[in-house]
Amino acid sequence: MSQAPTIIYSIANQKGGVGKTTTAVNLAALVSAQNKRVLIIDSDPQANATSSLGVKLPENGLTLYDVLVNKHPLDEVIQPTYRPQLFIVPSSPDLAAAEVEMVRFLARELVLKKAIEAISTKFDFIFIDTPPSLGVLTINALTAARHGVIIPVQSEYLALEGLGHLLNTIRLIRDNLNAHLQIAGVLMTMFDSRTKLATQVVNEVRIYFPEETFETVVPRNIRLSEAPSHGEDILTYAPNSPGSMSYQAVTKELLKRSEKF
Repeated sequence: MSQAPTIIYSIANQKGGVGKTTTAVNLAALVSAQNKRVLIIDSDPQANATSSLGVKLPENGLTLYDVLVNKHPLDEVIQPTYRPQLFIVPSSPDLAAAEVEMVRFLARELVLKKAIEAISTKFDFIFIDTPPSLGVLTINALTAARHGVIIPVQSEYLALEGLGHLLNTIRLIRDNLNAHLQIAGVLMTMFDSRTKLATQVVNEVRIYFPEETFETVVPRNIRLSEAPSHGEDILTYAPNSPGSMSYQAVTKELLKRSEKF
């Protein structure tokens, strides 16, 4: 049982293809490799975090959908992974229906937060992967994120497009649902050092988020793209690759930031 407060982060950006799941899976895996007990909650109906860790749906068929819609305890849905300290609440395409079905719920924005409260003391860290939208699933994740949101931002043109909507949503949730919500980190992903544009985008993001942006920049790396198809995190699949080295560095930064909690 963990004595210190469980640290809960969501990973969010409504823009697709920016590395949310890659970030969620690899941070969770790398933090667990530091002898921390970690849970990743896959709240994306695409279930990419689930498949990226090679997790199959359990025999009982329970997923996050059953927690949010059918009020199953989170304990009944948590599955082990190949890492002894890393666990996952799996997703499935059924979760897409939750967006519609939860509309009729009172306090629907708090469902995930309440479910997590029942199990949070069993983990040191919880990471919540989110879909590329600002719907009910993402709002639940941001409301439950006691220690903040990590925002992956692609190091390409239009990287800041749509961030204004996310920042507005964060402000609304902070004012109405989660007073502790903050930007825990902005992570530049898919960086291509061969282009001036990528460097310009990183510099622009650092101007907007001087304190929040991680020092480490995650490069474009084929190993990062290949690892999910093998059901492995980057440390397991290609430990010495540039992608692995960058996420190891980000993990050190994140753990250092987490010491304040």
